[in-house]
Amino acid sequence: MGLKVGITGGIGAGKSIVCQIFKVLGIPVYDADREAKNIMVDDATVVESLKQAFGKQVYQSSGELDRAYLSEVVFNDKDKLALLNSIVHPAVIRAGALWADAQRGPYSLKEAALLFESGSYKNLDFTIMVTADEAIRIQRVMERDKVTEQQARARMEKQWPDRDKMPLADAIILNDGVESLISQVMALHERLINYEK
Repeated sequence: MGLKVGITGGIGAGKSIVCQIFKVLGIPVYDADREAKNIMVDDATVVESLKQAFGKQVYQSSGELDRAYLSEVVFNDKDKLALLNSIVHPAVIRAGALWADAQRGPYSLKEAALLFESGSYKNLDFTIMVTADEAIRIQRVMERDKVTEQQARARMEKQWPDRDKMPLADAIILNDGVESLISQVMALHERLINYEK
């Protein structure tokens, strides 16, 4: 069992592209955000808890999660968002830990948007934060998701600001379109291969 490494970054920072580079290097990557979506449908305990918390209408008759309904319920209600996170995050953290334990190799990566906010970074050996200037991030989100600047900013405000996350990160990758991402990842890869717990 290798080193357990977490990677995060605010919306539009580019953590997914950085993870793609790590994958090319043969490093296994656990996508916590995608896994959360699966758990909200496949984990019977989570499904039951979500129904009790948000009503049976949170699932469609097909058994699919009604994401639009759930988003509407939690988007502007901090208490309901906290309730949703308290149901889903522990299950995702457990699943991620089991996945990491099963990996072979020098290290594995857990990619999570809310790595620090959820507290899951505390179970990891090393954390990486991908960062970029706010203006660049807003532009990326607007282009990628076809949203307005205001909508992009509203999403950014749901996450901790970079200045709060940076002190918790063991390494920073700058994705500003100037610094080479590949050389930054390669340097970090070497560091992680030789890392002593």
